Amino acid sequence: MSYIDTKYLNIISPYLQQFKKKGDNLWNFRCPYCGDSQKSRTKARGFVFRKKNDLFFKCHNCGTGASLGNLIKTIDSKTYKDYIMERYKKGVETRSSPQPEFKFNAPVFRKKGILEGLQSIKNLPDDHPAKQIVEKRKLPEESLCDLYLCESFFKFTNSIIKGKFPSLDGDHPRLLIPFRGEDGEVFAYQGRAFGNEQPKYITIKIDEERDKIFGLDKVNKSKPILVVEGPLDSLFLDNCIAVAGANFSNIEGNLTVIYDNEPRNKEINKQIEKTIDQGKSVCLWPDTMKCKDINDMIIAGYSKKEVQEIITNNTFSGASAKLRFAEWRKINA
Repeated sequence: MSYIDTKYLNIISPYLQQFKKKGDNLWNFRCPYCGDSQKSRTKARGFVFRKKNDLFFKCHNCGTGASLGNLIKTIDSKTYKDYIMERYKKGVETRSSPQPEFKFNAPVFRKKGILEGLQSIKNLPDDHPAKQIVEKRKLPEESLCDLYLCESFFKFTNSIIKGKFPSLDGDHPRLLIPFRGEDGEVFAYQGRAFGNEQPKYITIKIDEERDKIFGLDKVNKSKPILVVEGPLDSLFLDNCIAVAGANFSNIEGNLTVIYDNEPRNKEINKQIEKTIDQGKSVCLWPDTMKCKDINDMIIAGYSKKEVQEIITNNTFSGASAKLRFAEWRKINA
């Protein structure tokens, strides 16, 4: 292990709360990505450890993993530049340290930005009504760090876009779902009602030039991409984005489009037919599937692996998609 790695870990240590050396090649501190526990200021679940000849970071609270270089880059960009220059100044080709082979996808660092005043669902007390509602949906634990409680959705939105809601009458709390670009910046957000408030979803675009596509900060465009309708559904699937009513025709890559399981919905049928005609692959759920969407499947007891296998086994394109679609739209006829 390079002494330079240890040197620069110690340089950024003043920025790492509860930083301490726990043993040979093992350091512990509060996670700079999720902030660790908001209840206890002494909890520290971020660790830097040695793997082969390099140091890596992992948080046992939010699951974030990163090379030491990327951790330094997150903390201080100037120190990161110094680190790169010193580590590779001997003429070795400049490259990023190899990523550890964790079983999870290393997420993009979440910049709070306009969300600074909001509490993440992850950090709410366990008995908070909003957290209980979200947990009943069985959303992945790691996703709760970037879902927020917005106590007054209209008021919050007006603080960002003046006059967006002319009246605050009927203002109420909503679950706030941020849409982030590849750089992690929020360009839109969606407010989901906790109760029976209508409309159920309200999507706000901060940047009017951007399409309302959720998950751009996490998707790997070099791999097959799953496309669903709702952001919450996308959280259950690997390499998945949600179009949230946007036109996905401009999205590049190998796409499989997954619509809600509503064979009698004329609007969905029109969209499926159009998608097939565009030459894209679509998932047409089996006749035995009674759940309406992916979240409902998880709540009904299907595992993530089972849902993904069902999608794989029921994905069609071209002529086979047209044949299966003709059968699928007759379900419950």
